[in-house]
Amino acid sequence: MKRISGLLFYTILLGIGMEGFAQSNKNTLWYKQPASTWYEALPIGNGRLGAMVFGNPIQEVLQLNEESIWAGAKVNANNPKALQYLPQIQQAIFNNKFKEADSLANLYMVGTPARVRSYQPLGDLKLDFQWEAKPENYSRSLNIQTGISTTAYHINGNRILQQVFVSAPDNCIFYRIEGSKKALINAAISLSRERDVKVKAFPDGHIELEGQIIDEVDPKKGTRGPAGAHMKFAAEARLKLQKGTFEVKGNILMIHNAESVEIVLTGATDYSLAKLDYDRAISPIASCKAILNKVKDTKIVAFFKRHTSEHQAMFDRVSLDFGADSLAKYPTDVRLNRMKQGKTDNGLIALYFQYGRYLLMGSSRKPGVLPANLQGIWNKDLNAPWSSDFHTNINLQMNYWPAEICNLSETSEVLANFMQQITIPGTVTAKETYGTKGWTMHHLTDAFGRTSICDGTWGMTPTNGAWITFPVYEHYLFTGDKEYLRTTAYPILKGACQFLMGFLIPSPEGYLVTNPSTSPENKFRLPNSKETSTLTYAATIDIQTVNAAFDYCAEAAAVLGVDADFIADIRATQKKLPPVKISANGTIQEWIKDYEETEIGHRHMSHLLGLYPLSQINPETPEFFEAAKKTISRRLSQKGGGTGWSRAWIINFYARLLDGDKAYESINLLLSKSTLNNLFDTHPPFQIDGNFGGTAGIAEMLLQSTNGTIRLLPALPNALPDGQMKGLVGRGGFEVAIDWKNGELIKATVLSKLGNPLRVSYKGKIVDVKTAKGGKYALSKDLTLVKL
Repeated sequence: MKRISGLLFYTILLGIGMEGFAQSNKNTLWYKQPASTWYEALPIGNGRLGAMVFGNPIQEVLQLNEESIWAGAKVNANNPKALQYLPQIQQAIFNNKFKEADSLANLYMVGTPARVRSYQPLGDLKLDFQWEAKPENYSRSLNIQTGISTTAYHINGNRILQQVFVSAPDNCIFYRIEGSKKALINAAISLSRERDVKVKAFPDGHIELEGQIIDEVDPKKGTRGPAGAHMKFAAEARLKLQKGTFEVKGNILMIHNAESVEIVLTGATDYSLAKLDYDRAISPIASCKAILNKVKDTKIVAFFKRHTSEHQAMFDRVSLDFGADSLAKYPTDVRLNRMKQGKTDNGLIALYFQYGRYLLMGSSRKPGVLPANLQGIWNKDLNAPWSSDFHTNINLQMNYWPAEICNLSETSEVLANFMQQITIPGTVTAKETYGTKGWTMHHLTDAFGRTSICDGTWGMTPTNGAWITFPVYEHYLFTGDKEYLRTTAYPILKGACQFLMGFLIPSPEGYLVTNPSTSPENKFRLPNSKETSTLTYAATIDIQTVNAAFDYCAEAAAVLGVDADFIADIRATQKKLPPVKISANGTIQEWIKDYEETEIGHRHMSHLLGLYPLSQINPETPEFFEAAKKTISRRLSQKGGGTGWSRAWIINFYARLLDGDKAYESINLLLSKSTLNNLFDTHPPFQIDGNFGGTAGIAEMLLQSTNGTIRLLPALPNALPDGQMKGLVGRGGFEVAIDWKNGELIKATVLSKLGNPLRVSYKGKIVDVKTAKGGKYALSKDLTLVKL
C-alpha cells in the first residue's frame, strides 16, 4: 500500500468538498493546546459508549465510559413503616407541625437505604509515545457535524494525525494515528482502571480488561445499599499496525516503528434493562468479542463512511447561523474567554446550540438503552458528584427539553423505554409507601430503578413520577405516533394519574391536595417564627403537575378512544384542586400559603413549571404572565440563576415571556459564568443539563408551538438581527425553516409531516393553513402563502 499523508488520507475518506469538515471551523470546537484537565477534554459518544479525548501528543488518554457501569445493587428501599405513619405525617403537616412531620418522615418514610451509589467510568486507554523530537504546530478539534475528534502536530516536519470517534452503527470506539513521510510511531498502549479490574495484553495485538465492582461497606451505616461484588464489566481493544511490530510487556502492548496504528475498542457489562439489574447469564467479555468480531475484517474507509453517514444524517436535520462568523478564526477557549470579559459572540452561541444537540446524540440513542444522566454519559469519577444519577426534580426532564424541538426525536425514545421499566418498581413504591394504585417515583433513580424517597425529607417529591411523563408524552405530540401512544406513553401516563388519584386527600380548606409535598429543594419560613420547613402540602409545582398530567391523560385517552369512566373521574377530581395563586408581592405563590422564602435567589424556580416547559402561564393568562415576570426578576435580584442549569431554565422562561433581549442576556451569562473550556455546562462542577436546557432555550427563542399555534421568531433579540434556521420541529409534526434579516421575518417554510391543520403566528398576525401529509408551505413576512 502506498503511504499517504494523514491530512490527505482524511480528505480522501470524508470526501473532498463536503461542507463542514476539517477545513471549516463551523460546527467545530478547536484548540491550540492539549487538554490539561478532564474538563478541557473533548467528548465523543454513541449513546452507549463515551470517551473524553485529551489530545496529548506525549501521553494520550481516552477516558472511557459505558452507560451501565453502576455501583450498587437492586434493592427494595421503600421504608416498611411508611404507610403506617403516612396519615400521622399528613395530619401534622395540615396542623402546621412541620418539625414533627419532618422527624416522623425521616424515620418512617425516607428510604432504607436512603441513597444510591454512583455511575462509574469504564477505564482509560493510554498511549505513551516516544517521539524523536518535540511536537510542534499543534492543534486539536472536535467536529460535531461528523463526530470526529482530530489531533494534529508535526515531528521533525512530519505531520502526525490522530482521529477518534465512537460509531453507533458498529458499536465501538475507533482510534487511528498516522505519520506522514518518515515519522514512525513508537508507543506503549494500555488499558487501565483505578480499581476492581484485571488487565492482560496478548501477542496478537489485543488487550482485555475484565472487572467487577466491589462495593465497600458505606461509612454512613449502609445508606447507599449493600456491600459486595456487584456489576461485572469488560473492555477489549484490538490493534492493527501498518508495518511495525508488537511486543507484550506485562499488561502493555509496545508498538515499534509503525507507520500507522488503528485501535478498535468496545466495552460491555452484564446489565439488563428488562431486569433493571445485572444478569449473570451475560458475559461482558463475550459481549465485547461478539461486537468486535462483527467488524474484524472491516476496512478503515468503511468505518469512517458508516460512522459519518449515520452521524450526519441525524446532526444535519437542523442548521443554525446568525450571519457571518468573523470570530471563527479564534480557538474555542479564546472565544469563550472573550465572553467572560463581557464581549459578545453570536457564532459561539450557534455552536453552543449545536453542541447541545451533539451531546444528546452522544448520550441518548441506540445502541444505548439508558437515558442521559447528570453527566450525559461522560464521567471520570468512581464517586461522581450527585452520583451522576438520573435526577427527576428537573434535571432528567431538562435533558430532554431539546429532543423533540431540535429534531432528535429518537433520543427521547430511550427515556420512554427506561420509564416503562421504572413503572414496575414505581408500582411497588406507590402501594407500599402511599397505599395507592398506579406508580410513582421521587427525585432520583439509578440503573437499578430506585423509586423510593431518597436522601432525606427534601427528597419527598411524589409527583416527580408524573412530571417525568411529560417528555414521554411530548414525543407523541411532536410525532403523532399513535402506536407509541397506545403501547408506551399512555400506559405510563395513566399509571402516574392512577397514583395521583389515590394520593390526593382533602385539605382543611376543602381542596384535594398532595400531602406530603415540597417545592423541590427549597424551604419557607413560618409566619412570626424562625422555624423553616421543606415539607408542606399542595406546593404550586404539584398543582401545575397534577393539572398537566390529568389534561394529557384525558387528551391521550380521547385520541385512543379508551377509559371514558376513568377520565370522567379525573375531570371531577381536577375541579377540586387548589388554584395557583399570586402572592402579596405580585409573584407566583410558591406554596399553598403565602410563606416567605428562606432563600429568595434559590436555584429552583419550580412554581414556574407552568410557564415552561408547560404552557399554563401564557399571554392569554395576563395576570399570571405578569406575575411570572416578577417572580423571575425577584429571583435574579438575589443572585438567582447561579448554577448552569438554573440559568438555562431562565433562558426558556424569557423565551416564553417573549422577551428575546433578556433571553439573550441569560445566554451570554450561561456561557460566561457557567461554561467550561470544552463547552460543558458547570453547576459547578460539570452537569450536562445546562447544555441541554441552553440549547432548548435558543430553540424556543426562534420557534414555539404551544396551545395549537406555531409561533415564528417569538423571542428574537435585537442582538441577533440576521440569521437562518432550518429543521426545528413544532408540535403537530411541523418541520420549520426560517430566514430573517434586520430583525424581520423574510420567509418561513413549513413541512407538514402529518397533514394536521397549521396555525402560524408572527408579530400578532395569525393565519390558518390546511395541509396535506408531506406537503411544504412557504410563507412571506406577512404570512401570505407563496410558491416554493
